[in-house]
Amino acid sequence: MADYDLIIIGTGPGGYVAAIRAAQLGMKVACIEKEATLGGTCLNIGCIPSKALLNSSEKYIELKTHAEEHGIKTGKVDLDLSKLMQRKDKIVKQLTAGIGFLFKKNKITHLNGTASFVDKQNIKVKSSKELTLSAKNFIIATGSSSMERPGITVDEKQIVTSTGALSLPTIPKTMLVIGGGYIGLEMGSVWSRLGTKVTVVEKLDRIVPTMDGEIAAEFMKSLEKQGLEFKLSHKVVATKSGSKDVEVTMESEKDKK
Repeated sequence: MADYDLIIIGTGPGGYVAAIRAAQLGMKVACIEKEATLGGTCLNIGCIPSKALLNSSEKYIELKTHAEEHGIKTGKVDLDLSKLMQRKDKIVKQLTAGIGFLFKKNKITHLNGTASFVDKQNIKVKSSKELTLSAKNFIIATGSSSMERPGITVDEKQIVTSTGALSLPTIPKTMLVIGGGYIGLEMGSVWSRLGTKVTVVEKLDRIVPTMDGEIAAEFMKSLEKQGLEFKLSHKVVATKSGSKDVEVTMESEKDKK
């Protein structure tokens, strides 16, 4: 007899929603998560913290630049980056805790560790100890990770992924964002509002290629008004970290044609 009706690997939006619904329908469910918290990329290092920072940075720039237009006297508007980050972390903690509550409410077993298949009915879970579990059904909801680019060594100090950009300890004077997709533009927008000079490098001749062209063009104009600079049709081919800054080598896609 199987230990569970359903075992799910990963507790992001795909995994935890499936787990809760399956449990509500009467299945005995277990979820395996390698990270310390539930919720996957979106809740922990993606959609939720980035939107929290966007919201805080928008309020900051509105007060700093437009308060007097509305007859609001504020004096000098200062930024406390530590408190801004604490608010972001608090929001994330509240939402991940909410998933934990729903797991307990629906009697879903949460196992922390990594999983690998022994065969089509058994799975091995490695954490502080190793155990083998069986199930009638499995859902693989492991998500994805960032692609590493040749010539660019990420150290999460000077050269960071979007994860590192969510928790910078200080406001950098300058920032170069590689990629004009929505994730890079979100992070660039946040730090630009907080005082960083941001340049976005995009290989294509436009930003957010999945967006309608006319809308993307207007979006870019809006970001330029905010202070972001763009180098379209350029590709970063190498980076070199120094003691205080990073040297970036780019090539023009137009020159290659």
